[in-house]
Amino acid sequence: MNENRKNIIVNEILSWKKARMLPEQYCDYLLALYTEGNQPEISKKGISRGGFWKNHYLFILLIPLTLFLIHFTELSITLQMPLFILFVLAGIIFTIYFSRKGLLLQIPMIVSALILLLTSVEFFSSVFPERPLFLYFNLVINCFLWLLCGWKLKQLAFAISGVLGLVLLIIYIFV
Repeated sequence: MNENRKNIIVNEILSWKKARMLPEQYCDYLLALYTEGNQPEISKKGISRGGFWKNHYLFILLIPLTLFLIHFTELSITLQMPLFILFVLAGIIFTIYFSRKGLLLQIPMIVSALILLLTSVEFFSSVFPERPLFLYFNLVINCFLWLLCGWKLKQLAFAISGVLGLVLLIIYIFV
């Protein structure tokens, strides 16, 4: 086969691979077949390394924003809760999006878990200030959620955090 036809076929296979029209393994096999093992260097496009981390750092800024809204504003709890629920939902949506794209999903998961913890503690401390049992029950539920996330998504940090949180809570309550 002449060189011009090979180049056309290789470029077509590369475009298929980029558009995910065929599985990556098939494209790699076809590229190896048509280039006789001399595959061209493929430049990785998409989110650059700096842009990737910038998005994660911007997402981490939701934690200080949540703390600011809790401690330094005069918003009532009924106005704060919808904002916090929005933040948690954004974290869940980003986690699902990052997991489907194969990106680092720990950061949105951690941010979502911390915002959920801060929000629920603020809610139960404000609504039921004289009943610490509700707060303890809320903390147990948060720890079990962390354990569940750690177990289902195979995230060791969440599993350890859940167990450690439960142990510390039991020590605090009973000692």
